[in-house]
Amino acid sequence: MSRRRVVVTGLGAICGLGHDVPAVWAGAKAGRSSARALTRIEQTELGSRIACEVRDFDAEKSIGHGAKKLDLFCQYGVVAADEAVRDSGIDPAREDLGRCGVITGSGIGGLSELESQHTVLMERGARRVSPFFIPRLMINALSGNISIRHGFRGPNYITASACASSSHALGLAFRAIRDGECDLCLTGGAEATITRLAMAGFSNMKAMSTRNDDPERASRPFDKDRDGFVMGEGAGMLVFEDLARARKRGARIYAEVKGFGMTADAHHITAPTPEGQGPADAMRLALRDGNVDPERVNYINAHGTSTPLNDAAESRAIRTVFGVHADRLCVSSSKSMVGHLLGASGGLELALCALMAREGVVHPTINYETRDPECDLDYVPNEARPLKVDHVLSNSLGFGGHNVSILLARFDG
Repeated sequence: MSRRRVVVTGLGAICGLGHDVPAVWAGAKAGRSSARALTRIEQTELGSRIACEVRDFDAEKSIGHGAKKLDLFCQYGVVAADEAVRDSGIDPAREDLGRCGVITGSGIGGLSELESQHTVLMERGARRVSPFFIPRLMINALSGNISIRHGFRGPNYITASACASSSHALGLAFRAIRDGECDLCLTGGAEATITRLAMAGFSNMKAMSTRNDDPERASRPFDKDRDGFVMGEGAGMLVFEDLARARKRGARIYAEVKGFGMTADAHHITAPTPEGQGPADAMRLALRDGNVDPERVNYINAHGTSTPLNDAAESRAIRTVFGVHADRLCVSSSKSMVGHLLGASGGLELALCALMAREGVVHPTINYETRDPECDLDYVPNEARPLKVDHVLSNSLGFGGHNVSILLARFDG
């Protein structure tokens, strides 16, 4: 069976920049930070007291009466999935739902539910723990609830690989369609870890920025004065579809998915290899999978966390793969504006990549002020840039040494 071509026909997003794709895309193009002082949790003892929160979110208004049965991460995912399905123009009543899959990712899942029900257990006893605790907690509640909501009966599972989670899901969804396992797949990721426990854990690891007096300038990927990431939350969902099928129904096509590469560092549970061998290998594999020469790539959406180790290692990896062509690449980090959505990062970032490829503009890396000699690429500082995008690599690098690179291309028909 020949490989089928896979395209993006629907997008959904929710994060600190807004509750839907138009709001998120407008904020990203404008280079607007969504970082603010924490509002939802007690912050007195936390080292990092800032985050890119989703503000003014009404789950019942967005989802309906079943919202209370879902953890916050799943609420975000359902909202983004609903938008992606609407945006794609598919009509579930006219679909072969057995050929429609849901493959999603999350790094942690129902953490807020775990924290709240543990408090109930300790303070009020075992009999008061909610009967909905397990269905809300389980990480696969995301793909399961989306499948139930839309009736998709094809491949259905979730990937969990820390900050690479939703990118693994995207890659596996791409393969499932390309290899004929399904015709359409709703894919991406969701995360909601702006909780007291998570913020304390990441703060005590010294992984997050402590620029608490200036939150909007705290996330500064590749800048010499970066001091850690800013926590984000939300979801990014995409509809992947077989090209022939999309053409037959007259779908709008944002971009084409061309390749997928994944590797492991086999080095350290939280630190990347200094020279970036794992990310470099993942990028090479994605290019080989898509049969695309490195010189045809002109934009990279970097993992770009704003941590000292990650940004330097990823920059070295890019230069290793692209050589002198690295000097002609535009590289930017969405996390400078939306924060780090952990396992949802790849989904939201690939959605932005699809928009950049379609509209011919790349969003900036904001708060880039001081050049770091260890980060020597063009990071599209502070202002969006017109660019006729040819091919895009979107990178995700997770604790545990997980590396994923997705290759996307502008679609010209």
